[in-house]
Amino acid sequence: MGDDVQAVAARLRPPGWRDPRLVVGVLLIVIAVVGVAAALRAADRTMPVYAAADALAPGTVLDESNLLIAHVRVGDGYLAAPADAPFGRVLTRAVGDGELVPASAVATREDFDGRPVAVIASAPVADGVEAGAVVDVWVTPEDGSSTRVGEALAVAAVERDEGSFGLGGETVYVVVPGDEVGALLDALAAAAEVAVVGIG
Repeated sequence: MGDDVQAVAARLRPPGWRDPRLVVGVLLIVIAVVGVAAALRAADRTMPVYAAADALAPGTVLDESNLLIAHVRVGDGYLAAPADAPFGRVLTRAVGDGELVPASAVATREDFDGRPVAVIASAPVADGVEAGAVVDVWVTPEDGSSTRVGEALAVAAVERDEGSFGLGGETVYVVVPGDEVGALLDALAAAAEVAVVGIG
């Protein structure tokens, strides 16, 4: 009888610090806590990257005035600040106000073949057509129907004639691939009417 009581008492006794089950349990808890803390730190980590300080058109030569640094949680593919500073290089596509600048949207001046072309619109240009917008250019000859001669061209700048009272006369500078400049200029020269239409 005495032996049975002692055996039951031994089973009910709290495990000591040298008990392997207790050591394993403590280790599992520590590992779980460390893993959760590491995951939270990784989710909270930000990195400095370059963003557009304003809407930027293709052909813009980048400098400190048109870029700012944003601290965001992003993956690869963006220009890290200040390591990947793109100053002196050229945008190859439009970048919106506040948009992060992708590394793929920047090239050297030698590698960028876009050319700005001034398009004087005879029809009113919508207010939303500003630098960084994307437009189509349509021309209408004296004796023909309207034809699109420029498709999905980025706007570099717009000069609005405040005295035109919405009757047209604005000049829209569009960025045109080098091999398409000649054809666009010929079409504009032969046109009786020119319209610049925002898309997107």
